[in-house]
Amino acid sequence: MKFKKCNTDILEADLTPMIDMTFNLIAFFMFTINFADAERIEQIMLPKSSLAKPPDGLADYQFILNLDEDGSVWFDGQRIEKIELINPLLRREVRAAERQGVSPPRVSVIIRAHEDSQSGKVQRLIQQCQENELEKFLLRVKEER
Repeated sequence: MKFKKCNTDILEADLTPMIDMTFNLIAFFMFTINFADAERIEQIMLPKSSLAKPPDGLADYQFILNLDEDGSVWFDGQRIEKIELINPLLRREVRAAERQGVSPPRVSVIIRAHEDSQSGKVQRLIQQCQENELEKFLLRVKEER
C-alpha cells in the first residue's frame, strides 16, 4: 500500500490493491463453492452399502429428489406431501433439459432416500419419473467400509 503526501501534511493511502485483492477473494470463493451440497436435505440419513460405487461420469443433465421417511419428496427446496403430486415439477425439469438439448432418456435423476423409507415408496417415485420419460436413476447411499 502506497502512501501519498497531500499538501496539508496528511498521508493518504492508495486502496486500489486492497480492493483488487477483495474482488479476487470473492471470485475464488465463488468458483470453489460446492453447489451439490445445496440440494441435500440434512434430515435424510442415507442407507449404508458396501457395494456402493461412484458414478462413471458426469451426466448431461441431472437433478436430485430427496425422499424422507414419511414418504414426502423434497425437490428444489419444496416439500411435496404425496409422490403423485410431483408430476408438474418433473415435467418442468424435462422441459428445462430439452431447452439445453438433452432428451429425457439422457437426464439422470438422483434419488436420496432416507434409510427408513419404504422401498415401495422409492419404486413409486421411480414410476412417476418413468411416466415423464425419465429412464436414468442413481440411488445415493453412504459408503460402508
